[in-house]
Amino acid sequence: MRGPHNVWRLIRTGATFERTGAMKVALEAMEAPARLRLAARVVGWPFRWLGIRGDENLPPVTRAITALGPAYIKFGQIMSTRPDVVGVELADQLRVLQDKLPPFSVAEAKTQILEEIGVPVEVAFSEFSEPIAAASIAQVHRARRADTGEEVAVKVLRPGVERAFRRDLDAFNFLANLIEFFLPGSRRLRPTEVVSHFASVVEGELDLRIEAAAALEFAANTARDKGFDVPRPHLDLSAKRVMTMTWVTGAPLGDVPALVAAGHDPHELGERVLSLFLSHALRDGYFHADMHQGNMKVAPNGDIVAYDFGIMGQIDEYTRRVYAEILMGFIRRDYRRVAEVHFEAGYVPRDRSVEDFARALRSVGEPIFGMQAEQISMARLLAYLFEVTERFGMATRTELILLQRTMVVVEGVARSLNSSVNMWDIAKPVVEDYIRENLGPKAVARDMARTARVFGRYGSRMPEIVETLLERQLEQPEPPPPPSKLRDVGLVATGGGLVALGVLLAGLL
Repeated sequence: MRGPHNVWRLIRTGATFERTGAMKVALEAMEAPARLRLAARVVGWPFRWLGIRGDENLPPVTRAITALGPAYIKFGQIMSTRPDVVGVELADQLRVLQDKLPPFSVAEAKTQILEEIGVPVEVAFSEFSEPIAAASIAQVHRARRADTGEEVAVKVLRPGVERAFRRDLDAFNFLANLIEFFLPGSRRLRPTEVVSHFASVVEGELDLRIEAAAALEFAANTARDKGFDVPRPHLDLSAKRVMTMTWVTGAPLGDVPALVAAGHDPHELGERVLSLFLSHALRDGYFHADMHQGNMKVAPNGDIVAYDFGIMGQIDEYTRRVYAEILMGFIRRDYRRVAEVHFEAGYVPRDRSVEDFARALRSVGEPIFGMQAEQISMARLLAYLFEVTERFGMATRTELILLQRTMVVVEGVARSLNSSVNMWDIAKPVVEDYIRENLGPKAVARDMARTARVFGRYGSRMPEIVETLLERQLEQPEPPPPPSKLRDVGLVATGGGLVALGVLLAGLL
């Protein structure tokens, strides 16, 4: 499908941004260079009449994104959490993309529920509301179980959403291939792999059975987290395109006036959401990867309640240990050690200088220590981090793109609640606890016990295994040395552990 018809799709995308006025607004909000703004206008203007008109009642960027479809809306949701990148005004405009999109009809929702669970809505539920929230992939109805009387939320996928996503992803793949062909220098960023990763994430989000299973696992992992809760899925009333969960009562995390009116402290909530995310990523290696304001509420008792588990992230144990060591290096401002870890992990090519890389990290990190969070321009910081990754030839790590994406979103949520949130103070105890449990003597003893168990299982077969490996080695020419395991697992898309820098530079975590 990745043929010439995608040229039309991409032209229409640019034309839609130009026709709605979104191109000018977006580039100005992101402080794009004047030359880039001029080039975009010159290229886009002749085709503006081909663009989709969109809803003229919406602001320009929101209007363009909603007109283009669900994949674009997903990107807009991320940007809605980054007022420091796109500006406060534009971020507020984009926030409607989280849960306030036009809904589809109740009749369509009821038809899908009947087809999926085999029971009419009138039989399964004694009450069933109009849509109360609608996002890019699904909408939610408030209902009450007919058998137990329990209040629940019923999530139903949008009709035709799978086809719409496939169409957009097809165009994104086409664009990624064009970029790699005409701009060879971009290949280190692996645009085609990034799009493929995004596609795999979306496919998981379009099967609500997977989301229900994720909710159960996440709830088990976080059961002891103080001030945090996860609603329970009702598996007997859930299927591929329909999911029923316990109703969440509380104030939306993005509604600061409502939080204050309910007696909650927005500053404390901002710090807590960051601390919880770091704990889930480091301690469990399994985290909610779509933690924008539209997916969290604050219960009357003060608990942060997360829902919508369509996108979850996972980090293996080995990577978490490296990640923690990098974070601690930044906390201690030991840039030399941070640089060494990057080289040991294989994130930076070995032909580059450790000293030069440590100096580059210091040039970004040191100025941040003396700044308040609200003084930092994340747009400029991200631009400089990108320059550093390019200078040192650091390739994109697609394995953990979700970690980077969630870092950006969660930090944006925290900033919306507390603009002066201190990233260093929040990260330090979480990282120290993890290091104490996983990099100290207890961890060494635990690793040795695991190794012993492995040898116990395979000990009797070791001579046979070694002999087979030696025979294969003799039969084949010697291959080039493989990258280290750390290089295979990588950290994030912007070039390995540099995202860890963003975490503590009042930025990406």
